[in-house]
Order: sequence, then C-alpha cells, then structure tokens
Amino acid sequence: MTDHTASATGIRALGREALALLLSATCPGCDEPGTLLCDPCRGRLQASPVDVRTPQGRVVRAALTYEGTAARCIRRLKDDGETLLARPLGAALAAVLSSVPGSAVSMVPVPTSRAAFHRRGYRVPELLIRRAGARPLRALSASHARRDQRGLDVSARARNAEGSVRARLRGEGVRVVLVDDVITTGATVDEASLVLDRAGFDVVAVVALAATPLHGGHRAFTSDPSTTRRK
Repeated sequence: MTDHTASATGIRALGREALALLLSATCPGCDEPGTLLCDPCRGRLQASPVDVRTPQGRVVRAALTYEGTAARCIRRLKDDGETLLARPLGAALAAVLSSVPGSAVSMVPVPTSRAAFHRRGYRVPELLIRRAGARPLRALSASHARRDQRGLDVSARARNAEGSVRARLRGEGVRVVLVDDVITTGATVDEASLVLDRAGFDVVAVVALAATPLHGGHRAFTSDPSTTRRK
C-alpha cells in the first residue's frame, strides 16, 4: 500500500467515525437526533448576563443562567466529554469577557482538581477561555483534594474551599480576570480571589460561564442593564 493510499484510507476512516458520531448524537437541549447542537438550542446559548455576589461580596458576572439548555450543554461538556460544545459556550463567555473594562488583562482560570483533570483529560475553565478567543494564565493550582461541592450548603462549601487553591506565580500588580465555569455559592472564587490578592495580582473582575438560579439559597440575580433578558 502506498503512502497516498494509506493516507486516503485513514481519512475515510476518520470520516466514517465522524459520521457515526453525528448519527448517534442528540442535541443536549432538545434531544433532536443526528445533531450535536440544533440551531434553536444554539440560539439559547447567546449570552444573557446576570450578576451574582459571593459570600465575601465579590460581584461575579455570568454569561448564562445554569438551567435549561445551558445547563444541559454544560453537563455534556463536563460529564460526557463533548468538547465540541465548548465552542458555542465559549462564545457566550466571550461576551462577558469583552465587557470587562480596561485593557491588558490576563484571564486566570479557577483551577481544576487533579482527579477531575484525570477523569476528563482537559480543564473546563481553561478550555472555555481558549474557545472564547483568549489565552489562559495558569496562575493558580489546586493544592489538595477536596470533597465534591455538589450537595453542600453555603457554609460547608466555604469550609471545603479553604486552602484548596494555591498560587503558582507572583503577580506584582498584574491585572487579571478570574474565570470559572459554573458559580453556585461563590465560595471557590472567593478563595481563588484571596490567593491571587496575596500573590500580588490585581483581580479586576470575576466572570463565569453560568450561575445557578438559586444562589446561596435565594435569588441573587441582577440583570445586566445593558441587555434585555430573554423569557
């Protein structure tokens, strides 16, 4: 078999695999078969920013509310390895990143635990930053294993987050935006922001792809006045 024939055979094999993936796929938003994301559900991923506050009073601007189509797409990305969904989700994140005032800022992802990275093979906040058209600055790392935050109340999440993040770099006044995928109570971004502050970074904003509807046990959303929320 010539190199040319082998190459053509490989390309056809990849094409068959891609077609099989597409045919077996269902839209995460509406379960339409044969598509990774249908056009109507893609439209529902357009950024509709909301602001939430963390327990320490930091304002986090989230591109989406973690419910409906957005929540299902994020779960597919985080739990099922469907990394192609990072592109439309990254476009939503890009909309809130572009709203950060000033220039010459670096995007620092909230660190992923070693266990989560080994399970997925990628770091979700970093992947989203890249798909948003920016370059992540890995200034933080997870310092120890911690319990899964899901199912924990506000105070338990805060205790669980303490000491879970460490600085990999010194900032010395470097302006950064802290970026997370999903905000629930905000305990993790509070800890990450504190570590960045202590390392000399200037945290000018905290943004997230999505925020859960019940924030700290009550509604804490403030609509972005520059947009009109879709119903």
